[in-house]
Amino acid sequence: MDPLLAAAFTALAFVPWMATMGSQFGDLPQRPADAFALVLVLAQTVPLAVRTRWPAACLAVVGTSWALYQAFAYPPQFSTVTVYLAIYSVAAHQRRFRAAIAITLVAAYAVLALIVHRLGSPSDPADLAGFALMLSPLWVLGAYVRRHRADEVARRQRAEAAATAEERARIARELHDVVTHHVTAIVVQADAARMVAAPEVAGPALATIEDTGRRALSELRALLDVLEEPRSIRDLVERNAQPATLVEDADLRSLPATVQLVAYRVVQEGLTNAAKYAAGQRTAVRVSRGEDDVRVEVTNPAGTAIGGLSGGRGLSGLRDRVGALGGSVSAAPLPDGGFRLHARIPT
Repeated sequence: MDPLLAAAFTALAFVPWMATMGSQFGDLPQRPADAFALVLVLAQTVPLAVRTRWPAACLAVVGTSWALYQAFAYPPQFSTVTVYLAIYSVAAHQRRFRAAIAITLVAAYAVLALIVHRLGSPSDPADLAGFALMLSPLWVLGAYVRRHRADEVARRQRAEAAATAEERARIARELHDVVTHHVTAIVVQADAARMVAAPEVAGPALATIEDTGRRALSELRALLDVLEEPRSIRDLVERNAQPATLVEDADLRSLPATVQLVAYRVVQEGLTNAAKYAAGQRTAVRVSRGEDDVRVEVTNPAGTAIGGLSGGRGLSGLRDRVGALGGSVSAAPLPDGGFRLHARIPT
């Protein structure tokens, strides 16, 4: 879309009657257009092709070209209106350093006003300041659009999280109705059979079936608890039998439920692995958030035995979970003999 916009503004810049719509600054005596004027015209329209992808760069090129065009007092040109769009684009699409860009923009405008005044502009300082005030609503409008867009993304993420939670609860209910019923029936039948069968013949086998069934029920209930209402990472660390410290540099609640769940699983696997290979020793858990990802790190203390992660398929299963979101997992021993599990989860 932006390349088409740039092409449209470039074409309109060469329509003679559109020149009257251009912006003028300083009212300096005009000079005839030349080859450099053509370069400045193109430098004010072509950068619009990247105005949403690199808004700061677009403004830098368009703004500099606009300032030079005004300082050289070339004839009015429609291309000069693109500076308005460039200012709006920074406020609406720039993700970082917006305050610094705004301060730089004001300083650059002050320098241009001083230059134009020194070149003999008949405009007094109040007129030049008034032109700057006319530009400020563009920044305010862009900031409003950016905020509205961010609120809409957050609303959509909350809706997705609610839908995911509802689906998770439905799956939990179905698991409970189907699996728990059959496992309970096995336990009951094994218990009854052990009462009537010859102890020396079937007793040990039936006891094993009963014990296995009860453990399966216990593990299934724990799984259903997680499906129905996933706990926070802090709850997981605090309730874990393995002593651990948690450093959270980010609040994950605003992220999609899938990202939260995968981060939870990484910590869960790391703590389980620590309990297996470094039982009783304090484990360090760290969760941080970058610009477009979440990083989870679980570090076991020195003396940890080297082994695969627990939890079914261990490290392979964890890599599948994280990899499904486009992330990566690394697990390796540390120089001091400890063990480090690290995952990067795109948001």
